[in-house]
Amino acid sequence: MSNSRSGQVKNRAPAPIQISAEQILREAAERQEQHVLEPIVKIHDAEEYQSHLRDRRQNYETNIRYRREHMSNWVKYARFEEDNKEFERSRSIYERALEVDHRSSELWLRYAEFEMRNEFVNHARN
Repeated sequence: MSNSRSGQVKNRAPAPIQISAEQILREAAERQEQHVLEPIVKIHDAEEYQSHLRDRRQNYETNIRYRREHMSNWVKYARFEEDNKEFERSRSIYERALEVDHRSSELWLRYAEFEMRNEFVNHARN
């Protein structure tokens, strides 16, 4: 008998502040993080390239330090290393991310895709 009554509303009075769906959507859009396109960097020599890589890695590490639980930061960092053919570094980043959240199915999927995309099939199996 108590199960049929548990779904009933006890307080039927209107809320003191009414919020429309439009207001909720507007607030969500305002709170969303802005996607910023990074400027195109022209690199002229190996030393400048290494400096650029060091700066980018430092930025990614800072993002991870402040937002450790956001798996997208880890994946972006790993993709950056993969794009620069630094496969061991990329693998290390995925492993570090898995230490933070080993239950993230999205992270495991990205990690396996990385290994298969770069033809490291034995790593993907393990």
